Amino acid sequence: MLIGVPREIKDNEYRAGTVPSSVQELVHHGHQVLIQAGLGASIGLTDEQYIAAGAQVAGSAEEIFSRSELIVKVKEPQPAEIAMLRKGQVLFTYLHLAPDREQTAGLLQSGVTAIAYETVSTKDGSLPLLAPMSEVAGRLAVQAGASCLEKDNGGAGILLGGVPGVDSAHVLVIGGGIVGDNAAYIAKGMGAHVTILDNSIPRLRELDISYGGRVNCVFANKASIEKYALEADLVIGAVLVRGAAAPKLLTADIIRRMKQGAVVVDVAIDQGGCFETSRPTTHSDPTFVVDGVVHYCVANMPGVVPRTSTFGLNNATLPYVLRIADTGWKKALLTDEGFRQGLNIHAGHVCCEAVALAHGEQYSPPEKFLQ
Repeated sequence: MLIGVPREIKDNEYRAGTVPSSVQELVHHGHQVLIQAGLGASIGLTDEQYIAAGAQVAGSAEEIFSRSELIVKVKEPQPAEIAMLRKGQVLFTYLHLAPDREQTAGLLQSGVTAIAYETVSTKDGSLPLLAPMSEVAGRLAVQAGASCLEKDNGGAGILLGGVPGVDSAHVLVIGGGIVGDNAAYIAKGMGAHVTILDNSIPRLRELDISYGGRVNCVFANKASIEKYALEADLVIGAVLVRGAAAPKLLTADIIRRMKQGAVVVDVAIDQGGCFETSRPTTHSDPTFVVDGVVHYCVANMPGVVPRTSTFGLNNATLPYVLRIADTGWKKALLTDEGFRQGLNIHAGHVCCEAVALAHGEQYSPPEKFLQ
C-alpha cells in the first residue's frame, strides 16, 4: 500500500504523522511511504533520515494526496486538505467531528473513508490512540495554567506552589481520566492544593489510593463543581465523552463569580469545550479573558511540544497503520471491534453514532460497509 504523510498546516502545529522508525517498519512490511519534504524539520528530523528508513519524498501536499491510498496525519484536515481527499482513499488522524459541522460536511462530500484516532477503543473501553496525547495535554495544562496565573499574563499573580509561609494555589481538576490524572500529578508535584472531581466512585477510589490521600478526590455534581470552582485559582477541564461534544460543566454564571485573575484551562476544547465561556484558541494567541477569568483553550495543546508528542503518538498509532496497510481497512476493522469504533465517515455516510447525533445525520453502523 502507498501511505502518504503530509506536513501539518494547522496554526502552530509542529507534530509529524510518522517518524523514521515507523517508516522503516512499514517498508519492512512491503509498503511504500511518501512523505512531504520537511515533514520532521520542526522536531529535528531531516528528510535524509526518512529516506534512509526507506521513505520517498514529495515536494508538495498535492502530490501526497493525489498518489496515496492511505493518508496518515496528526490533526484534522484543514479545508484545503479536505478539497484534495477523494472517494476510496483512507484518512487516519484525529478528527473531533462532533463540534465541527464544517469538517463533517466536507468529509461526507469528499467520499473518503475517515478513521478517527480519538474513537478507536480497546476491549476495556480505553482509548489507546488518544491516551498519549491526553498524557501530554494533562501535564501541559498545568504548565500553561501556572504561566497564565502570572500577573503579566493576566492572572492573579499567584505562584502555583507558593513559598514557605504563603499558601499555594488551589487547583481544581474536573475529570479523573488520563488528562485529569496527569494534570493532578504535575500540579501536586509543583506544590499546589489539588482537588479532582469525577462521577465514578471506583475511579475516585483508585485516584485516592494512587495519591496516598494527598489529593482531594470528590464526587462530581452541580454543587461540588460550583463549590470548588469558586475556591480555585486554576481550573482544568478534563472531561471526555467518546466521540461526542463535551458537556458544559462550568456555566457562565460560575465563571462570573470566580476569583478575579483565576485561570481556566479547557483541555476538552477539541470536543467543543466543557466550559460555557470557552472558544478555541491557538498557540499564537492562546488566551482571552471573560469576567476577569483568564481562559486558555488551545485546540492542539500537544503541538507545542512536538518532539515528545510525535514519538508518543507514533508508538501508539503504528500497529494500527500496519494493520490497515497489511490487510486493508475493511478486514482490519472487521476483525477488531475496538478499531471498528474508529470509523467515523465512509463514502458519504456517518458511521459514528455520537457524530450523527451531534449533526442530525443518519447513523450508518460500520458493519454495514465491512462485508
